[in-house]
Amino acid sequence: MLARPVRRAIFKALLACTVLGGGSALAEQPVKLTAHFIITMTHVRVGELTWTIDFTDNSYLAAAKGKASGVFSVLVKGEGSVTTHGTMADGRLVPLSARSEVSDEDGAYEVRMTFDNGALKHVENHGAPAPNDIVRVLPEYLREVTDPLSAMLIRYGEDAFAPANCGRTLHIFDGRRRYDLTLTYKRVDRLPKVRGYAGRALVCNVVLHPIAGYKVGSLLVKYLAGKNDLEMWFAPVNGVAVMAPVRALMPTLIGTMDISADEFAAIPAHTVAPAQPVETAPLAPAQPAEAAAPTAAKPVEVAPLPPAK
Repeated sequence: MLARPVRRAIFKALLACTVLGGGSALAEQPVKLTAHFIITMTHVRVGELTWTIDFTDNSYLAAAKGKASGVFSVLVKGEGSVTTHGTMADGRLVPLSARSEVSDEDGAYEVRMTFDNGALKHVENHGAPAPNDIVRVLPEYLREVTDPLSAMLIRYGEDAFAPANCGRTLHIFDGRRRYDLTLTYKRVDRLPKVRGYAGRALVCNVVLHPIAGYKVGSLLVKYLAGKNDLEMWFAPVNGVAVMAPVRALMPTLIGTMDISADEFAAIPAHTVAPAQPVETAPLAPAQPAEAAAPTAAKPVEVAPLPPAK
């Protein structure tokens, strides 16, 4: 009875963790981070995740791709990709556009978002419609939101491991789901051996606060929301005043999911080929208006937002 909602929750959590402001300028020369993650459940491999980020003096391009596999594929099912492009402004990462493509037991769908000066302006949903029994995403929930990949990058000043770097709440919208992640300082820990990086990691405690776009009775909300036993580990990217995730520990009904990097390497971008868009299987065409899901599940339109009161 639990298999279907558990595997959906785990897969969406996998994409979300593939996984922030203030600090000095970006690198003087372009830098490319290449990271590879192994996802295990009770020490059994269930999937993998790749993440690349190209940094320049005033912009960044991030791409992540994950897929479930192995003996637990009955619980963790699906694959997806996310890409984000943004710029630097006032010492923070400001997204310009984001795109995600997901294929799971609910079908295949694509989401595209555009931002204007960091403010979400437009959302497009193509392919499988969202379920019709979800909490509706209202326009007022979408102020000051960012995409999942930009949210996972921590800008820092003189000390990458300062406790204050964990002190923040991330307002995230992935095109369908709206949630907050509240980070607080937990400790500084020694990272297990990782190809391309050796040293410490900043460990933040993370609390999930669902806002909208989820089913009220979902196991993800019932067993993860509000809990304080989720951890995210961040390591500095060589050559850039930015930290990126290297590990995530997430409790589930069947044990702890461990998403750990076995590669985390940053090198000058001129030594590698330019980043290419993530290729995925073609998605179903966008549905005509008359075939759209009921009002509660229609794609969110965000242009324009009502004025702040």
